[in-house]
Amino acid sequence: MADNARAKRLADLIREVVAKKLQRGIKDPRLGTHVTITDTRVTGDLREATVFYTVYGDDEQRAEAAAGLESAKGVLRSAVGAAAGVKFTPSLTFVADALPDTAKTIEDLLDKARAKDAQVREVSAGATFAGDADPYRKPEDDEPDEPDESADGTDADAADGHAAHGDGTGGDAAK
Repeated sequence: MADNARAKRLADLIREVVAKKLQRGIKDPRLGTHVTITDTRVTGDLREATVFYTVYGDDEQRAEAAAGLESAKGVLRSAVGAAAGVKFTPSLTFVADALPDTAKTIEDLLDKARAKDAQVREVSAGATFAGDADPYRKPEDDEPDEPDESADGTDADAADGHAAHGDGTGGDAAK
């Protein structure tokens, strides 16, 4: 097994060599200038390399580019072997990169979220709070303003049979 740094260096080299060869060395019209190499990954044993690519165009051009890459695989592997100088040149596998499709999906979802946010903003423009503007209790709100009185207007302590006379007798001092 090779270390990860060596695999990363080889992957970067493969990406550069394949991109340059596609740009200058391959004369296949299916691979014009609309093929872009986006990423390359190499296995830990350096025997297989996966090359990710995107194609600018419609589905027909993508299919043609895939066929063109398959037919040019041998030439590209030879170019990688000459540039890499390794004991075993990795076999190349070309995979269409899903990154542009994923980015398009994410962009569509973000547009929907922006539209929904704008709709909520419009609805809430003239809305008011359900309660008071300040729903929190203040310390001065906890103190009662008036003494408790029963429904008939008498003092609550007197209704219990205790008069509030202040002499501590509870109203039984006259007896």
